[in-house]
Amino acid sequence: MAEVRAEMVANVWKVVVAQGDQVADGDTLVILESMKMEIPVLAEGSGTVDLKVEEGQVVQEGDLIATVE
Repeated sequence: MAEVRAEMVANVWKVVVAQGDQVADGDTLVILESMKMEIPVLAEGSGTVDLKVEEGQVVQEGDLIATVE
């Protein structure tokens, strides 16, 4: 299982995948917005995504965004 964590404090601007989707290593899961920049968050491995965030949510550095199993 791969854990995908936030690298900085940011807003979850857009969720690109749906809960339970199959993703490949490097696929975009969500797009964060911080200081007017859009930061794509990528899958770290292939498998089924389990999202832990929703659009509009604020994440802190180190928060769990998703797992990929």
